[in-house]
Amino acid sequence: MNIPLLLPFRVFRAEKQNETEYFRTPGLEKKDKMEVKLQEAKDSIRDVIDFPKKGIVFKDITTMLKDEKHLATLVDTLYNQYKDKGITKVVGLESRGFILGTVLAYRLGAGFVPVRKPGKLPSPTYSEKYSLEYGEDEIFIHQDALDSNDVVLLHDDLLATGGTAKASINLLNKFNLKNVYVNFLIELDFLKGREKLDTYYDVDSVFHF
Repeated sequence: MNIPLLLPFRVFRAEKQNETEYFRTPGLEKKDKMEVKLQEAKDSIRDVIDFPKKGIVFKDITTMLKDEKHLATLVDTLYNQYKDKGITKVVGLESRGFILGTVLAYRLGAGFVPVRKPGKLPSPTYSEKYSLEYGEDEIFIHQDALDSNDVVLLHDDLLATGGTAKASINLLNKFNLKNVYVNFLIELDFLKGREKLDTYYDVDSVFHF
C-alpha cells in the first residue's frame, strides 16, 4: 500500500464499521479541532440589545460558559497560552474577570488577586478612576496584593474602549512587577481600545468582534 506521507492533511483513510475515517498529520489535526471548538464557543455568545443602556450591544458570555465543552475549551486555550510564562499571580477584574481568572490561576499554579469596585476591599488599597462606554467608575486593589517578584496575568472578559484596562494597568504599575501579560476574552476591535494600552505589554484576546 502506497501512503502519500507528504500530504499535510489527508494521509490515508481506513474503513471501519461502514464509516470512513480520515487521518491527519497530528499537529495539524489538533490545531484544526481547537479552532473549530473556539469558533463554536464564539458563536454561542449572545448579543443583548440596549443593555445596560440604550445604544449598547452587550456581549453575554453566560450562554457560552454554561456549556461545559465551551468552558473547557476556553480554560485549555488560556492555560496553553500562558503555562510557560512563569505566571505567579492572575489578577481578575470585577466581576466577570473572576470567572475564568480563578480557574486559570488554579491551572497555572498561581495565586488570584481581585480588582474590585468601591467599598469591597477591607484593607489599604490603591485606586484608579476611569471612563467607560456607559459612564464612569473606580477600581481598587489591595496594597499588599502583589510585589516586585510577581509575574502577573491581568484578565478580564472584555476590551471595549480601553478605559478599564488602562486603569487596571496603572494599578499594576504601582507594584514594579517583574512582568505583566494582559488577556481579554472578547475584544471589540471597532472601539480601538487596544490603542490606549501601553505597547510595552503583551496584550491578547481570545475572540474578536
